[in-house]
Amino acid sequence: MDIRVQADAFDGGSELNVFTARASGAGAVVSFSGLVRDVTGGLRAMTIEHYPGMTEKALTDIAQQAVTRWALADVLVIHRFGRLAVGEPIMMVATAAPHRADAFAAAEFLMDYLKSRAPFWKKEETADGADWVAAKDADEDALKRW
Repeated sequence: MDIRVQADAFDGGSELNVFTARASGAGAVVSFSGLVRDVTGGLRAMTIEHYPGMTEKALTDIAQQAVTRWALADVLVIHRFGRLAVGEPIMMVATAAPHRADAFAAAEFLMDYLKSRAPFWKKEETADGADWVAAKDADEDALKRW
């Protein structure tokens, strides 16, 4: 299991290659990368804040839940913090399992958790100022299936 919370950018392709190479016994690898997107048409940047130590523990705990629930060979979670421009990668999840169903389910579980429960705070910066991003009902609803 590799859980990282970092300010630095990462290369998703390189990360996936390293992850896949070490996924001993896996028959399936699933990955997802999230990018800063401009849903309002005027986003300049997004700033992500967190509490060091607390965040890593929370992400490790949820990754451990995924390992317990599904037959996983390995898990990778990378989440960035700091000021990020539109189009930059925010996060990456990768799961490796003997079979694809477990890899897909675990990856979706982790992504849903990261979107709604991980202890990150996001502020969107536009020409009109900066506002904290509120929780969305759809993100909360996505957790109900788990």
